[in-house]
Amino acid sequence: MTRKQKLKVFRTPIGFHDAYVAAPSQKAALDAWGSDTNLFASGAAEQVDDPELMREPLANPGKVIPRTRGTPAEHMAALPKDRPRRMRKSDAKTSPPPKAASRPSPKPKRVPPPKPRPDRSALDRAEAELSEAEGRHDAAKADLARRQAELDRERRKLEAEQARALRALGRRLESARGRYERAMRAWRAEG
Repeated sequence: MTRKQKLKVFRTPIGFHDAYVAAPSQKAALDAWGSDTNLFASGAAEQVDDPELMREPLANPGKVIPRTRGTPAEHMAALPKDRPRRMRKSDAKTSPPPKAASRPSPKPKRVPPPKPRPDRSALDRAEAELSEAEGRHDAAKADLARRQAELDRERRKLEAEQARALRALGRRLESARGRYERAMRAWRAEG
């Protein structure tokens, strides 16, 4: 059974831009960005809820959509005001000379080979299970809503039928009461 996956929109900063992508999961977004690290865990990526920012990525699922953050003038204004000072010749005379190396530098250590990349199959399975569970929960909620609507219709129908029956019984009661009271008046008048 194939079910259309619900797309979410994610964002990460890249230079002066934000990169948006519509994907079914964080893993798919990381793949679209070509990231080897989990940007979500480090706080460098997030899910977007703003409908205006979501429109273009949702129209192009899986495609990275870059958007400039601010104008060039805003970028220039954000730069620090003070530039580092250049060292003058007079400053060089007063500053202490750098220490000369008295010992020869040690031989560079042999760098061990990089560790293998961690296996993310458990994470992928957990994300898939979560997505499936969300789908099941949504279907169960929809079924409950449908059943609730049917029960509401049945309740309204039952209430209408009961109201008609009570009105008819009320009329019969008033009619019987009237006959009884007339009979009592006639009986008292004879006695």
